[in-house]
Amino acid sequence: MTEYGRGPGSEPWHPEDPLYGDVGWEGQQGHTGHQPAYGGQPQHQYPQQQQEYGDWNDGGPQPYDQQQYQPSYDQQQYAGQGQQYGQPNQQAYNEGGWDGTGTHAHIPYAADPGDPYGQQAAAYGAEQPDFYGTPDAYPPPEPPARRRAEPEAEQPDWDPGPDQGEHAFFAGGGADDEDDDEPEGRGDRRGRGGKGAKKEKKSRNGCACLVVLLVFGGGLGGITYFGYQFYQNRYGAAPDYAGAGNSQTVSIEIPKGAGGVEIGRRLKDAGVVKSVDAFVSAFTSSDGDKIQAGAYILKKEMSAENAVEMMLDPKSQANVVVTPGQRNISVYKAIDTKLGLTAGTTRGVAEKDFKTLGLPDWANADGDIKDPLEGFLFPGTYPAAKGMKPASVLKEMVGAADAAYGKFDLEAKAKALNLEDPLQVITVASMVQAEGKTHDDFRKMAEVIYNRLKPTNTQTNQLLQFDSTFNYLKNESNIHISESEINKNQDPYNTYTQKGLPPGPIGSPGSEALAAALNPTSEGWLYFVATDGENNTEFAKTYAEFEKLKDKFNESAGN
Repeated sequence: MTEYGRGPGSEPWHPEDPLYGDVGWEGQQGHTGHQPAYGGQPQHQYPQQQQEYGDWNDGGPQPYDQQQYQPSYDQQQYAGQGQQYGQPNQQAYNEGGWDGTGTHAHIPYAADPGDPYGQQAAAYGAEQPDFYGTPDAYPPPEPPARRRAEPEAEQPDWDPGPDQGEHAFFAGGGADDEDDDEPEGRGDRRGRGGKGAKKEKKSRNGCACLVVLLVFGGGLGGITYFGYQFYQNRYGAAPDYAGAGNSQTVSIEIPKGAGGVEIGRRLKDAGVVKSVDAFVSAFTSSDGDKIQAGAYILKKEMSAENAVEMMLDPKSQANVVVTPGQRNISVYKAIDTKLGLTAGTTRGVAEKDFKTLGLPDWANADGDIKDPLEGFLFPGTYPAAKGMKPASVLKEMVGAADAAYGKFDLEAKAKALNLEDPLQVITVASMVQAEGKTHDDFRKMAEVIYNRLKPTNTQTNQLLQFDSTFNYLKNESNIHISESEINKNQDPYNTYTQKGLPPGPIGSPGSEALAAALNPTSEGWLYFVATDGENNTEFAKTYAEFEKLKDKFNESAGN
């Protein structure tokens, strides 16, 4: 056998030479029966190795850096080498035997501690993987830096259930169901933690599906509900009771200026109607706008149509209506009736508690006033249903009067009209309201009063001579009063025998009468006569004209 050396004159290659394990047999050009390493491609020299190992013969093999045999060679270095590295050579190399050319298997030696290359991996064998004789031999493996990680086998995001693709959650299986035939390590190979991970995953998937179903179901339910509500509100009939209500009754108070929505809200809160919309619909489709402010006695659970109809019926109205010019004594009787009280109850409360009912400071200036509340129960409609207290009803009426009178500076007006105080302004207005018939009458009537009150009045000598004051005194409404009856009565309210104004108002003046009292005419009127005995009032400036009007009255009365 031919000895393999480094060239002519070189020492034999000792097996313990560090380069012995690095270069390899087939990397030597002196090997008989083999092609130069890697298809005869020129080898590269490394000057540092020459310095370390001495001179090299030009004809002998050159030392190779182990990186030539590391996986740093890419596929281009191996291009066209598939034919040179056939299966027989790969097998011989892997088995460590001879390949028919006389070469024997390469056995790596342990690295010399003093060798600088001893700590590095050998080019072939040692710590480097051997790809020869394996399915990965050709093409040669890529270096680690370029080598792509082996792709994991694609796995479904959820484990197929018993029905080949159906999830165990839908197939009736629980999260703990497991395939006992699954080989061990399968979970590790997939990198998913094995059976434990699979159970956890199934449990998560099941919970996720349940959450999705709940969210979807809840959302669908919400959409359905709000869709129904939208349809009902926009197109459906409003909820409503049927019939005329049950046996339960309730008192409802309707304030002034309330419209259909406000009334409907109050009725719904009291249990009379089922919905505001139903009442508004009935209110607008009928004469609902004629419903007056005040209190009503209604039944519970009425249809909206029946509720509107009942509120338009005066019999259901639990109100006290104060008309312009009405005296307090008749108002007290009406309150007693509406509240179901004994006759005289409300009048007793008025006489006893008048100071607590909200009268203005200038009221009751005269000690001869018969009723402290006279002139302060302002005309209007007031709730007066059973269960209410008389004082609360009276207080609301007095409050309305105070608000109406408070719109004017009555003290300044009183001075301008030569009156003593605001109470006298209200007294004049009450007399205008009692004697006048029309708006035009009111202003002329006010002028008559002011002209007769003047100190320069020599025709009546400051006597007003109003039948209305005497009738108030007598609590009557009589226009046929004898002179003897009048002349013998010396009561302060008798303006036939007493000069000036009576101690206080004789009724509740309305807004028109109050306005007339504050703004009378200035035409010189001093007399007036209701020539027809009722509605037709005529005025005169002189006593002679008054006599003519008196004759006219007698003719119409049949005197």
